[in-house]
Amino acid sequence: MSVSEYREDFSSLIPALHLLTNLGYNYLNPSEALRLRRDKTSQAVLDLVLREQLKKFNTFNFKGKDHSFSEANIDKAIQEIRDIPFDSLMTTNEKIYDLITLGKSFEQTIEGYTRSFSLKYIDWENIENNVFHVCDEFVIERRHSHQTRRPDIVLFVNGIPLVVIECKRPDVKDSIKQGISQHIRNQGVDEIPHLFVYTQFLLSLSQNEAMYATTDTKDKFWATWKENYSKKEISDLEKLINQKLQPKEMENLFSSRENWQKEKMKELWNSGKRIPSIQDKSIYSLLRPERLLELVQRFIVFDNKEKKVPRYQQYFAVKETIKKVTDVKGDSPRSGGVIWHTTGSGKSITMVLLAKAISLEPSIQDPKVILVTDRVDLDDQIYKTFKNCGKEVVQATSGENLFRHIEDNKANIITTIIDKFESGLRKNKLKSESRNIFVLVDESHRTQYGISHASMKRVFPNACYIGFTGTPLLKKEKSTAKKFGGFIHTYTMNQAIADGAVTPLIYEGRMSELQGDKTQIDKWFERITKDLTDEQKLDLKRKFRREEELAKADERIHEIAF
Repeated sequence: MSVSEYREDFSSLIPALHLLTNLGYNYLNPSEALRLRRDKTSQAVLDLVLREQLKKFNTFNFKGKDHSFSEANIDKAIQEIRDIPFDSLMTTNEKIYDLITLGKSFEQTIEGYTRSFSLKYIDWENIENNVFHVCDEFVIERRHSHQTRRPDIVLFVNGIPLVVIECKRPDVKDSIKQGISQHIRNQGVDEIPHLFVYTQFLLSLSQNEAMYATTDTKDKFWATWKENYSKKEISDLEKLINQKLQPKEMENLFSSRENWQKEKMKELWNSGKRIPSIQDKSIYSLLRPERLLELVQRFIVFDNKEKKVPRYQQYFAVKETIKKVTDVKGDSPRSGGVIWHTTGSGKSITMVLLAKAISLEPSIQDPKVILVTDRVDLDDQIYKTFKNCGKEVVQATSGENLFRHIEDNKANIITTIIDKFESGLRKNKLKSESRNIFVLVDESHRTQYGISHASMKRVFPNACYIGFTGTPLLKKEKSTAKKFGGFIHTYTMNQAIADGAVTPLIYEGRMSELQGDKTQIDKWFERITKDLTDEQKLDLKRKFRREEELAKADERIHEIAF
């Protein structure tokens, strides 16, 4: 074969493997990956790796002593995740997500006592306890067939395949779309969905282009990741892409390739210092071990059986917010602020992700999240979003009901309309001085003023107030940010249009001549108001001027619009 036929390898696949190896992934050639799943091409989990890892970091304490899980329980834990029955792609994927993020309890008898103890598949607190592998040309059998597919790259954490990547050559038109199309095809029921039930992130790469998504994402919702890198991050990335592989790593990487390919790649690596490409930046941003585990654990939600991963603006809004609210001094209240994200950019999901991040933040003890809106429809929408995302949430039905939920301290997430604070205070002078209460206020530019806002502040004087809005603020509303504690993160309409997150609105001014017959209109008016007094007629004329009514006429609207 000619060099051009391997351009995908030289321009995208091997550089991706090179960077991932330098990021801390252990490279497996296809034959090693097959051995680690006991030569079963129908299986996606590297169970030999998983077994070793489960033994390594899973212990439990009983009566002051640390104990290891029995071999029988290790076997059961592997079977739970490896042999999970395939129901449907998303149903099974959600079950596996719960397994890897929440773990599983198993009964074990110690000194005659039988108790349930929790076992985890990934050590989220101690990243160094996990093992990361990368394999290319991962051979996996199709369902109901002996034919196979070979995804370009698969990333494993503790033997569990969490990421699948398709690499494309940059000189082919719509190469990124081809990669996305392959991902979507491979998730089909007769393809290799038994691999994708485990995946959390999918990438399509092509040197100067990169897009990402998650399992079962439609092509129109694939996104690009953007990040403002610090000088240090750029310097670190440059070192990583130019850092030579160790001799053993090099030998292993090219063990299943022809020697001339190895020499060609060496020639490219020795041709001069490389600068980071979009592919490199996307891999670094999404797949470096600590970032990947953070994204998987804290930034994935299932919204009514639809899996969602964050857009970059959602991720950084949540990160900046957590950074701000955890920066506390002494016993003073936490600082809040405003997240200004333009309409249509996923504000409700950002609120869900922030609530999830607050609940998982170890430095915040027993947090309570109150979601406040000023309209019934918005309250219903946010409640349904949280409910659909599997969050334990209650919706206050009245001021009295709201205060009852606050007092009993059982509900960790409550949605309410702001007016309920005022009505609640009429019957109950409730006051909670906890600074671990987070009040997330939707359309905050509308709810920061008046009696209702003051009532909310009386109930929660030390709470952390975080405002959300996507509405362009008038000059007099600019104080919204200042009142909440300043802007935390912004995402403008222009950014959203550039990202393809929203569709631009194009206005075309059109006019229609208003040529009403004044004499006829006056005669008509006198006829229908003949039983009214002069004062009543004058009042009616002031309210309904002839030109205003004509401007609203259906005939004029149709003329302008069509």
